Amino acid sequence: MAHSSSAKKRIRQNEEHRLRNRRRKAGIKETVRVFTEAVTTGKADDAAKALSQVQKQLDRTADHGTIHKNTAARKKSRLAKRLNKLTAVAK
Repeated sequence: MAHSSSAKKRIRQNEEHRLRNRRRKAGIKETVRVFTEAVTTGKADDAAKALSQVQKQLDRTADHGTIHKNTAARKKSRLAKRLNKLTAVAK
């Protein structure tokens, strides 16, 4: 257990950051789930709206440093690929 006041403060900060990061990651998972649901049901319009929400959330989370910017870019690319495949089939 920490004894110095600075070490105790660091423990408090780490806990706050951990909870904040978990909340952000859970938000990403939820929006991705909405996107995936729209893709599996074949609703291209809903999927496109959901994709923009996912991209926005990924960018924001990467800006805060919760996830790496390349991780956000990779996820956005893969999701866009799924939407493009859906719209190509619909045409």
